[in-house]
Amino acid sequence: MTDLKIGFVGGGFIARFHLRALESVRGVRVEALHSRTPPEALAAEARSRGLGPAHLCSSIEELAAHVDVVALLGPNATRLDALRRVIAARDAGAPVRAVACEKPLGRNLIEARAMHAEAHGAGIVHAYFENQLHLKALLAARAQLAALEQRCGPPLLARAAEEHAGPHAAWFWDPRQQGGGVLSDMGCHSIALAWALLSPASGDPLALVPVSVQCELALLKWGREPHRGALRERFGIDYAQTPAEDYASGTIRFRDPRSKALSLGQFSTSWMNDKQGLKLEFEALGAGYACSFSSLRSPAEVFVADAAASALADQELALEKATTSRGTLPLQPNEPDLYGYVDEWQDLVQALASGREPRLSFRHGCEIARLVMACYLSAERGERIDLEDPLTAAALESYIPAIQRGLGAAQLLPQARR
Repeated sequence: MTDLKIGFVGGGFIARFHLRALESVRGVRVEALHSRTPPEALAAEARSRGLGPAHLCSSIEELAAHVDVVALLGPNATRLDALRRVIAARDAGAPVRAVACEKPLGRNLIEARAMHAEAHGAGIVHAYFENQLHLKALLAARAQLAALEQRCGPPLLARAAEEHAGPHAAWFWDPRQQGGGVLSDMGCHSIALAWALLSPASGDPLALVPVSVQCELALLKWGREPHRGALRERFGIDYAQTPAEDYASGTIRFRDPRSKALSLGQFSTSWMNDKQGLKLEFEALGAGYACSFSSLRSPAEVFVADAAASALADQELALEKATTSRGTLPLQPNEPDLYGYVDEWQDLVQALASGREPRLSFRHGCEIARLVMACYLSAERGERIDLEDPLTAAALESYIPAIQRGLGAAQLLPQARR
């Protein structure tokens, strides 16, 4: 069987994570890469890991002419245009069979719906890359508890949280390019994860019907000095003018369409975790049973004394978003596998081999985008959002949060509210 030829559009941090994930996936090779800045380091890494030729392409059209699968891994604001160019190249004869899009599918529901419509209309296989729904820990826990769920019912309360000290690239901090702040960046993960934890173990991870949303946003650390100045100096982003939230939490009420039973999903995210590194946690509570996970619990750890700290080349080799180079650090030897990146690629490869749809499609990405927009609307209005209200449902379709429009100062900065 011929290897699937993979092409990356985007050459930043997340592209490197996907590259590492593909080391554990059979039947693929990294054929081509394209980014606004030629991703020469990424190409060299792909070749050194034996993942494929990783040819550097000067355009999306050139890349599409040589690959079976295009992974859209560039900045959020570029993905809809990139998808349209891939489809146009395919219509002109490019051999592209599938397109995968890293979360979120769009900066708002308008873009997400357009992504889905374009891919579906073109008849191309589309995969929404939400890695946390492929977590081995999640799938194993649900399988282990499947018999209990049959007798006692699915979980009734789920909590999902993700935190780190802040993104790597400037565009992530710019709410106009990224779509907001930490809610858009990481809240989409935690909302999807809470939804999946409450859904029946077998079947659609978004099987439950969202009923209402209550959300709170804040700008805590990165809205005050010296952190705001450091952000401006490093990335040229001024949160005194165009701020985004660095904290988001909320509660989503769900209804089981079959039993009519209600359940609650809680999420919490922040760009304020200056501890060991990326913290990803979930917990699901049922009637008489529970499951939980924390990425900071590892069977391995390293210790670095003060005298040796200066010799540590890269603390992120131990843990993503690590902020310290000394003391006791949890060691995750295969983060792409731990976080679900390997499994989402394996699912796409198997889907193409068998002719089925990927487990998560762009339709799923639209549903998550809808809930993220409902959370922004709740925080903007300071009230619970009734998702079953027809007027609210219609409003969400065209809603663009004030924060995303660069107008978040009145909502997030205390002095602007005086």
